Formats: sequence, C-alpha cells, structure tokens
Amino acid sequence: MKRKRIHFETLQGRTWALNAALAVAALLVAAGLGAAWYMEHYGHIVTNMTNQIAWGTPHVFAVFLIVAASGALNVASIASVFDRAAYKPYARLSGLLAIALLVGGLAILVLDLGRPDRLIVAMTTYNFKSIFAWNIYLYIGFLAVVVAYLWTMMARRMGRFTKPAGFLAFLWRLVLTTGTGSIFGFLVAREAYDAALLAPLFIAASFSFGLAITILVLLLVGADLEGTLLPRETRKRFRGLMMVFIAAVLYFTALHLLTSAYGTEHHGIVRFILLEGGAYTIVFWLVQVLLGGLVPLALLALPGFGTSRGGLALASLLVVIGGLGQMYVLIIAGQAYPLQLFPGMEVSSSFIDGQVAQYVPSWPEVLLGLGGMGIAMLITGIGLKVLAFLPRPVREAEAVREVAGEQAAAAA
Repeated sequence: MKRKRIHFETLQGRTWALNAALAVAALLVAAGLGAAWYMEHYGHIVTNMTNQIAWGTPHVFAVFLIVAASGALNVASIASVFDRAAYKPYARLSGLLAIALLVGGLAILVLDLGRPDRLIVAMTTYNFKSIFAWNIYLYIGFLAVVVAYLWTMMARRMGRFTKPAGFLAFLWRLVLTTGTGSIFGFLVAREAYDAALLAPLFIAASFSFGLAITILVLLLVGADLEGTLLPRETRKRFRGLMMVFIAAVLYFTALHLLTSAYGTEHHGIVRFILLEGGAYTIVFWLVQVLLGGLVPLALLALPGFGTSRGGLALASLLVVIGGLGQMYVLIIAGQAYPLQLFPGMEVSSSFIDGQVAQYVPSWPEVLLGLGGMGIAMLITGIGLKVLAFLPRPVREAEAVREVAGEQAAAAA
C-alpha cells in the first residue's frame, strides 16, 4: 500500500500560545544571563554551593535537559529506525527538540563555570581517564548527527539517507545517555553514585522526559490552530509509550536502591534517601515517586482521561516535575551525604567531616537553571516559525477516517 505523503509547514497565523511561551522564554533567558553575570562578577560565594555541594541547582537543570534531549529524539528513532509510519509526522520536531534541549543544558554548564572563557581549556586539553572528556565529544557529536539527520528528512534529494542517519542518531543518543549516567556511576567515592545501573536508569529517564516534553510542545503549539496536531489515535500511542517509560524509570530506580542496599557499605546512603534525609527524603517520595511516577501512571490509566489532551498534558507536566526532583535527589543528596573516608569508623573534625552538608538553592542558581530552559524554548519556538518542522494540522474526524481506511486496507 502506498503511504500518504506528509505535509510539513511552519507555524503561521494566530499563534498566541506560542507567542506567550516565547515571551516567557525571553524573560527566563534574560534572568538567566543576569544571574550568570552576577555569579561571575561577585564569584560563586553568592551561591550556596560549597566544597561539599560543588554541583548545585544549575547542574540539576542542566543534567535534566541533557537527558531529555536524548529522549526527545526517541519519536524520530521510532519513525526511522523501526519504520513506524504513525510517528513520522513528528520526526522533524523530535530532532529540533533534541538540539534545543541539549544546547539549553550545555549553556547552563558553560555559564556556571564562573569563567566561561575557561571552556577553551576543557575543549583543548583532555584527560581520557575522565568521563567528562568523553562527554565533550558525545555532546558535540550528537548535535552534528542530529543536524545531519534533520537534513536527510527535510531535503528531498537526501531522503534515501534518512534511515542510516536515524540509525546512527539512535545509537549515538544511547551512548550519550550512557555517558551522562556514567558521570555519576564512575564516581566510586560517592556512595550514592557508585553503580553501573545508573546508565540504564538514565536511558529510561531520557525516554520518559523527552516524550513528556514533546507532548507538551505539541499541545501548546496546537492550542490555537484550526485542527489538531495530536489526533486521538496518536494520543493513544503516546499514552502507551509514556506508561511504559514511567514504569521503566520506577523499576530501575527501585532496582538501583535494592542493589545498593545489598552491599553493607551502601546501607547508610539508602537509609538516608529513603528515611533519614529530611528534605531529600520528602523530594524523593513526594516529587520523584508520587508526582513524577505513580500519579501520572494512574492518570494515564484512567479510561478516556488518559487519552484526552488535558490528561496527557497533566501527566506530562508531572513527569517533567518529577524528573527535576529525581535529578535533585541524585545530584544534591548524593553530595550532601558525607564521604566515608574510613569505613566502619566515626569521623569528626572542624571541617564538618562525617556530617551531612547543608544546602538551600540560591536565587542566582535557580534563575540560571530556568534560563537554560528558556534558551531551549526560544530555539524551539524560533525553529517552528522559520522552518517546516510541524505536520499540517488535521480535523479529528478526518484523522479517524484515515485510520479506519488504513486498517481496512491492511485487513484486505
């Protein structure tokens, strides 16, 4: 059966929802740049980051965006690598979101250096025993691969290369997310990080975060269009994928904690996160597990509501909030828990050895993180207005007839 040609177009006409989002993004970017200048001018002393909490709230946002960037490309991978025609209308947007989210995350890391010009040193001097050196190649390579992938999708004469480019992008993003998870998994000195399971956990999280952001963008830009970008059949597919991804994140989180609890040397950090961590324990159970996992699963499982626009939007928003909570617990709580310099011994000194580090996010840190999100939003919005990334909106009734026709043809 000959497949119907997909028509792509720029976002035109009355787009008040996107214009409002772009205005908010511009404010966030301005606030983020102001916070970066403030931190550079007065030094990191104006933040609450210390020798114990060297990676603060900006890193929570940065890692979340980088992980989500890999997952945002999942829709394009399903379309090209696994040849699922139903996802092809969203493949271009998937690539745009992957680039935007990664650039937003990397911008936070660069601006948080205190001396952004020192990035030149990181780009010219490599210690290949460090996973950070590997990730420079992975991030830059990912941007190049996704740009080439989009080129094959948008230039008709390059169409024959779409599948090979999609396969390369699929493998690259798996390696990229593995590398990001390994940043923590290879840090054996920190009991919260020392686990190879962090790599598959980050991959599962990327699928969940990326799909949630894709759904939110499609619902936002389609809010004031004549027609819909997410017909009911597509919403049903996205709902099923989202439930699988959320369940996978919960599974790997539980497996990570259970594996850590099996080793005596990790009993303390597991008890700290699950029971004795104060604010970190609250964020873990309330934000990460409940709001970011169990509640979205329950909402998506509700007949009718789980496939509605409101249901998908609410579930996706909760997944994003839960993802930020998950990164906060992993990054901040992992550093706050004291280093075990002498296992089995009690350590105390004037340098707060053996004590839980105190940390409360400062406003420059939060604004810098939100500024990175604003950069991702601006890139996405401008891209949608300039280039043909979106499929042509369809009427719900037309979409139903098309699906019925396709099913009849397949049955015949």
